[in-house]
Amino acid sequence: MALLQINVIPLGTGSTSVGEFVAGIMKTLARDGVVCKLTDMGTVLEGEAEDLLKIAARIHEIPFLKGAKRVVTQITIDDRRDKKVSIGDKVASVNSRLNIEDGSAGKTEM
Repeated sequence: MALLQINVIPLGTGSTSVGEFVAGIMKTLARDGVVCKLTDMGTVLEGEAEDLLKIAARIHEIPFLKGAKRVVTQITIDDRRDKKVSIGDKVASVNSRLNIEDGSAGKTEM
């Protein structure tokens, strides 16, 4: 089982906003039943590495279909073969080491 973080960055759209593009990607992932979590800085997907790479290729195309002239897509894959991993496992592991139960690890206020 693997986790894939993806950032799809549409360029040449005439706007600095990317929310509509992200919404289109999230609708596609939901329609396809992909287990994922949207974060402030990207989207994390879970599944088999081969499947995740195919999904990444498909969603890379979505901004082009919505009029983007250029798209930069960044992916990071964590493919663990010794045990099953799911979205949230890493955060839960760190929280347990910090004796935090509410998921607030890494949150600080200035």
